[in-house]
Amino acid sequence: MKRAGLHQRHYRLVDRQGQPHPVLDDLYDSLDAAWSEAMAWWQQQFGGAQEPVEIGVEVSTASGDWRTLRFPGS
Repeated sequence: MKRAGLHQRHYRLVDRQGQPHPVLDDLYDSLDAAWSEAMAWWQQQFGGAQEPVEIGVEVSTASGDWRTLRFPGS
């Protein structure tokens, strides 16, 4: 029997089309780390004035797929 929680989750940032972000294409260990990187980059690019943020966050699943946690623009 498989025990829950053995899968190490990774997080990635995606663009508004749901593809890996062209600049922030990396794997992150936590949702907070991914979103902090996204916000720092967004503020550097747009001064934080442009809303909504066109970056989403996905998490890896045990089956090797990605599930969206935060949609771009939300």
